[in-house]
Formats: sequence, structure tokens, C-alpha cells
Amino acid sequence: MLKEKLIKKQPFERKIVIVTGGSTGLGKDTAKYVVQLGGSVCIIARNVENLKKAVNEIESLKVKDDQFVEMISCDTTKMEQLKPLLTEFIEKYGIPDYLINNVGYAYAQYIENLTLEDFKRNMNVNYYGQLIPILIILPYFMKAKKGYIANVSSMSGYIGTMGFATYVPSKFAIVGLSEVLRQELKPYNINCTILYPPAMDTPGFKKENETKPKECFIIEERGKLLQPEVVAEIFIEGILKKKYQIFPGEAKFIWRMYRLIPRYVRYLADKMYINARKELGKE
Repeated sequence: MLKEKLIKKQPFERKIVIVTGGSTGLGKDTAKYVVQLGGSVCIIARNVENLKKAVNEIESLKVKDDQFVEMISCDTTKMEQLKPLLTEFIEKYGIPDYLINNVGYAYAQYIENLTLEDFKRNMNVNYYGQLIPILIILPYFMKAKKGYIANVSSMSGYIGTMGFATYVPSKFAIVGLSEVLRQELKPYNINCTILYPPAMDTPGFKKENETKPKECFIIEERGKLLQPEVVAEIFIEGILKKKYQIFPGEAKFIWRMYRLIPRYVRYLADKMYINARKELGKE
């Protein structure tokens, strides 16, 4: 739950926030918090039914009559489809104050079972699905000399794990993009944030489990599955503080250890993998 003190301040009052991947999971909970804090949102996703349900949930949290909740049904990897829809939205409501990208999915699988198309598909959604909304909105931000871009990577954006060969490179790519944006857009007063969430209890995580290698389940037993509303609250608070990097849960500790003693972290990760294989009778 959002802190009462934060709710009273209404930091998003008269602010417009676009949330991609906003119909379920982290994206939906992020949009909910924006509205509770006085903002208006436009959520973008492909599934119309999920969007309509999310809009109803989010609208019920409005605190003022002048707030609005809009939806755009579109695949964010399709520039030619998304651009006119976002242009129409901006012509109607004005330049948004924030773009929060939550688009992404994980296809967990043994590497020998993966095809080139699997790699392309995961990169297309996870990287280009966040890049394309940025490319569309960035000219408006740069002309106005203000704006905020928040991207979602993962703990897999700084450390690789078995079973996620298609997912990890796409999350590293989001980190690289965010690094460039952070520096290059400073003269335009455009802020950037990148979120590194650990595993979350979302519909996407349940889908991921359908193909996940057995070793992954054993390795993940030590980790804590976070609820998306908890991560969304940390995300929103970090954005309001203009933090560049946000690490929910155990993500910050592991990030620090990996920067300080990478060989030891790799050793531990490898040991957990070997032990998992032994437990499955593969060693």
C-alpha cells in the first residue's frame, strides 16, 4: 500500500503518464498508483479485454474529477500502428509528462531447444517494444525540454542465468539503451530511470513456468517471489525521487556483490546449477 504521506501530497497531480504493458501485472499496478497519486494515465497493451478490465480497476481509484484513464490497444513493436495512435492521444491531451515502459516477457527454455526465431521474438518484444514508444514520444519531450522515461529491465539485466538465453540479452540491451538516454538527454531536462525487478508473481511469470527448465525451479527455491504491487510502489517512489537505478527486493544486494566480487557470485551461481543437476540425476 502507498504511504499515506505520499497520497496526501498528490505528486502526480495534473501529470499525464503513459504506461506500456499496462493491462496486467507490474504495468497495471504502476498505473493504479499513478492515479491514486493524482495523475492521469494512458495504458497500452494488445489484449482489448484485459485493457478494459484494467481501465475499470484504475478508474475506481481516481481522486479528482479532472483525472482520466485512457487505453490504446496496440502492439508496441509496430511503429507504423502505434505512432498515429500516440500522436492522436497527444493532440487531444497534450505532451505526456512520463513514459513508463513495462513491455516484456520471458521464454525460459533449454538452449538446445531454442531457435533463431525465439531469440528474435524475445528481443523484438523486450527491446524494441520499449524502444519504439520512446522513439515516438522523444521528439515531443526534446522540443518541450522536459519529460521522463522509465524502462524496466530485470536482475537478468546484469547477471545471466541458465534457461534464459533469449531473455537475458534483451534485458542487457534495455540497460545499454537507458545508459545512453540518461547521458544524452540531460541537456533537454529529460530524466531516465531503469528498474531491475527480481521474479514477480504475475501472469507472465506463470506463463514462463510452462516451459522453464527443471533446474530453474530448484535454483529459484532460494529466492523470494515479490508481488507486483510491492515492486510498483518501489518503482513509483524511485521515479518521484528521480533515481536512475531502482533495485527492489534482493536485486540491490546481488547487484552490489556482482560488482564487487563477480568471480565469487559466478562461483555460487554455478554451484547452485550443478547441485540442481545432481538433484535431477543429471550429474
